[in-house]
Amino acid sequence: MSIQSIEVAKKELLSKAKKSEKAGWSKFKQYYVGPIVAFLVFITLWQTIPLVLGLKHYILPKPTDVVEAAIKDWNLLWPAIQITMLESVIGFLFSAVIGILVSILLASSKILERSIYPYAIILQTIPVVAVAPIIVIWFGAGYNSIVVISFLVGFFPVISNTLMGLNSVDKNMDELFTLYNASNWQKMWKLRLPAAMPFIMAGLKVSCTLTIVGAIVGEYVAGIGGGKGGLGYSITVAAIQVKTAYLFACGIAAAILGVSFYLLVSFISNLILKSWHESAMKVEK
Repeated sequence: MSIQSIEVAKKELLSKAKKSEKAGWSKFKQYYVGPIVAFLVFITLWQTIPLVLGLKHYILPKPTDVVEAAIKDWNLLWPAIQITMLESVIGFLFSAVIGILVSILLASSKILERSIYPYAIILQTIPVVAVAPIIVIWFGAGYNSIVVISFLVGFFPVISNTLMGLNSVDKNMDELFTLYNASNWQKMWKLRLPAAMPFIMAGLKVSCTLTIVGAIVGEYVAGIGGGKGGLGYSITVAAIQVKTAYLFACGIAAAILGVSFYLLVSFISNLILKSWHESAMKVEK
């Protein structure tokens, strides 16, 4: 290879590296600069306002107070996060599995759908705080009741979205399967379920955050102490003891837990859908 061709190759590599760097910086500015700036402004205002107005730490703690409280009581906060996480994951798994199975059953028969689906809607409209005491009476205080409450809160988005997806199959594809004498179950497994997958994933994304809310609400009613209570129980205790900074720390921990859970489900959704569905495919511009 001549010296001239080597120089040309080097220039091409440098050009590609610069283009890649420029594209990366452009993407960073487009997606991340705005949220970072907004976060910094929010934290600055939050830190400044209590100082300017002279608010006591138990009225509105500063971010530094919240961080200090989280570090000081980390031996209480971390176990509470783990307990709520476990309850939420179990509730979410029940919501996902039972919700999808019930949706398949309802979608396979219009009579069943018209008979049972309205009751699922009614169940969703009943406030959780009204149902929670009954669940505690039936299942006892502690994990069982909390998981059931978490499941009930996360169940409806799964069944609603899955059923919508199963009933939104392309008419031409359905007629093609009918033309080839496919049975109803063959249509379900080979046509309707794959077509409903984006709807199912959308329902799971909603459900995963709601199950955390359900677990925390359940802990208000059925939570247990002695180091075995989750974030809901910790929030209750912190409110009674007027530990406002720790109360904020628990709330922020719950929010971070919810965002993390959502991002995990979104990542799994993208892995499943990215090779064939437009909602997850990356379009090069």
